[in-house]
Amino acid sequence: MARRGSVGRLVAGGLALAAAGWALRDVPAELGGRAAGERLARVLRSPQFRDGAFRNSVPADLVPPSSAPAILARMLLDRDGRRPAGPVPLVGSPATPPSETGLSVVWYGHATTLVEIEGRRVLFDPVWRERASPVPMAGPRRLHPPPVPLAGLPALDAVAISHDHYDHLDRATVRALTATQTAPFLVPLGIGAHLERWGVPSARIVELDWEEEAIVAGLRFTSTAARHFSGRTLRRNDTLWGSWVVASAQRRVFYAGDSGYFDGYARIGAAHGPFDLTLMPIGAYSPSWPDIHMDPEQAVAAHLDLGGELLLPVHWATFSLALHPWAEPVDRLWHEAKARDVRLAIPRPGDRIDAGDAPQIDPWWELLGEM
Repeated sequence: MARRGSVGRLVAGGLALAAAGWALRDVPAELGGRAAGERLARVLRSPQFRDGAFRNSVPADLVPPSSAPAILARMLLDRDGRRPAGPVPLVGSPATPPSETGLSVVWYGHATTLVEIEGRRVLFDPVWRERASPVPMAGPRRLHPPPVPLAGLPALDAVAISHDHYDHLDRATVRALTATQTAPFLVPLGIGAHLERWGVPSARIVELDWEEEAIVAGLRFTSTAARHFSGRTLRRNDTLWGSWVVASAQRRVFYAGDSGYFDGYARIGAAHGPFDLTLMPIGAYSPSWPDIHMDPEQAVAAHLDLGGELLLPVHWATFSLALHPWAEPVDRLWHEAKARDVRLAIPRPGDRIDAGDAPQIDPWWELLGEM
């Protein structure tokens, strides 16, 4: 009997190892690629690449690796208030075509946002997967499902990526968009290597350094600065991070990606603004990393520096990436926007907002409370 039990345990252990191996089979691909050839040559020529890595224009202190275990432990153990008490209300966006002259926006959750600008559609930082992680069984998990299935997206004219962190760049989503859409991907320097490894044709990859431009579908895309960092492994800053300016004949949009507050916003506003719409991150801030994630008050300040008209917050509600309560970012943002007379839209995930006629704020998040 003892021998039979030992055999059973060996079989169970073998099955567990096999299951773990199967679950982790895609991890090497999830990590992405490394720039080579002409792509690497462009990286090395970039003014932002110095001493073997990309650098911020304003130095930023990152979380030191030695502090990461303690912060991770707090993230795992201290969960009070960091999740909504009930289901986040979702809206299925209409399939009607965008206005040929207007500007509207659909926030799908976290940073994933669709901008409809004078008849063209631009999707920013699409992430549809369950976890912002290279592995399926660990990492930040969604607090609400995507409001629409990925296959239900309308035809896109461009997909723009701000940087290569897992909550902004997702392999499965990229592969699906490559198969179901024809739009090109606009990315900062170095990220093209990730996309090529994931099967995106090189003809559909447009890589830009800060202040470089590309015309796609009649829209002018300008890669602009951000104060952040990059990396899909413990190795950091092999790829560039950034923000985006998208301009049509009559409209201008600014998408901040991830960033700490810095004086670069005033420079971007002077060079490329004013903006009809700014998409500003308001969540995942912490005293442990003040240089790389702005807080809600700084988001309002950056919006004003940019010369923004309507501010729509992103980077909140979907993944818990810091220790602040779930609703705190939007509560603080609303208070600051009222104090500084800033036009604000706070849609439910999936709701379409007309930038020229944004509805009065409905504090839908207050109904959820926190748990």
